Amino acid sequence: MCVQDAEKVIEGMEDMALPKDVDDDVSEGSVNSHSGADSKENRDNKNLSAATTSFLLESISEESAISDKTQMLNNFLPALRSGEWSDIGGRPDMEDTHVCIPDVAMNFGYAAHGEEVMSFYGVFDGHGGKGAAQFARDHLPRIIVEDADFPLELEKVVKRSFMEADAAFAKSCSVESTLSSGTTAITAMIHGRSLLVANAGDCRAVLSRCGVAVEMSEDHRPCCASERRRIESVGGYIDDGYLNGQLGVTRALGNWHIKGLKEVESGGPLSAEPELRLTTLTKEDEFLIIGSDGIWDVFMSQNAVDFARRRLQEHNNVKLCCKDIVNEAKKRGATDNLTVVMVCFHSEPPPPIVVQRPRVQRCISAEGLQSLKFLLQG
Repeated sequence: MCVQDAEKVIEGMEDMALPKDVDDDVSEGSVNSHSGADSKENRDNKNLSAATTSFLLESISEESAISDKTQMLNNFLPALRSGEWSDIGGRPDMEDTHVCIPDVAMNFGYAAHGEEVMSFYGVFDGHGGKGAAQFARDHLPRIIVEDADFPLELEKVVKRSFMEADAAFAKSCSVESTLSSGTTAITAMIHGRSLLVANAGDCRAVLSRCGVAVEMSEDHRPCCASERRRIESVGGYIDDGYLNGQLGVTRALGNWHIKGLKEVESGGPLSAEPELRLTTLTKEDEFLIIGSDGIWDVFMSQNAVDFARRRLQEHNNVKLCCKDIVNEAKKRGATDNLTVVMVCFHSEPPPPIVVQRPRVQRCISAEGLQSLKFLLQG
């Protein structure tokens, strides 16, 4: 429902006059019956009264903008479907990994909070080995669930958990040096209509909203101006497009073995702290694509959304759509490891987009009409 529609609904309900006998019935809790059942007219009046009263109470108690009223009218609940696909690409080793957990609390033996479960999806793009990526995949979801503030303060919990997972990996590396490596990490958590994306590195999450790509993360690379300022503020530098001349990303878990990037006390220029983006899903939101950077080397965000929509319209198979994206990336010359996780919010495929073209009125002068007539007559 658009804002104008919401305004019309509100105006229409405010102008409605409730029948007196319906008001009396509602207030006294009595039921007018014929042969032990409500008449159709009374039932309709009561339904109208209840709906109107509820809406007006919400409108009065919530002194919010019209957009918030529109949100209250949105009863959309995502019907989640997910799929994934990975390929080694042109690399000698596979350092990408991923995770899809429909109910993250239950997965680690915890009772769900409330009726709605929380799902967890993640892509981890390792570098210098696969130890960090696999460690983050196996431990980050558990650390999030075990936090004392989960799920009430989810944003704070997720940020803290990324940092705790990074510190825990450092301890593991001190015991077993062969694990030494790094990984970028991007996660998406869905609870009801809330979507929370956390990103540290250059993986990317893109939301399709009515066919329009909405980037839910920012690539953390040395060319990013805000990242450069952060790095320089803690004594780091960018050399030839690399962090401290050594790394092509500016945020990641791990890499404790590379001198000068991370320090236990001072932090260092390579941060494991994720950037978060939170949105409320509506019926206009179609799906979320989460991909490692190998995908985004050959796909622009809008291009990936367009491609995925076409494939879903053809077969409506989420896993097959992920495979299609990976195979298309290889055709386009991708040389990195390739991983895609996709979450759809509807059971039906995305609808075709109808482009509304403006109507242009055309006219021709009498002289022009006469000239055209002469031409046609030869």
